[in-house]
Amino acid sequence: MPQGPESWQAAAACRGPQSKAFFPPAHVERKEEKLAREARAKAICAECRVRLDCLDYALRIREPHGIWGGLNEAERKQLVERRAG
Repeated sequence: MPQGPESWQAAAACRGPQSKAFFPPAHVERKEEKLAREARAKAICAECRVRLDCLDYALRIREPHGIWGGLNEAERKQLVERRAG
């Protein structure tokens, strides 16, 4: 397999059918549904061997949606602000 800058993606634990937990559905979700979905995604991230690569990628490209590296959009924004400030 080629070793490009995003080669970590092939080893990500979120690949496959569980990937739908990482992004909001097309319909509006209730707060408790969102929290449950995010908890499922974060549990997968917690066991992922490329979690930090994923988080670094999301921060670098300023990904505005979904769970990346175990953090949701608001958590990533807070992390960026703490690092900057």
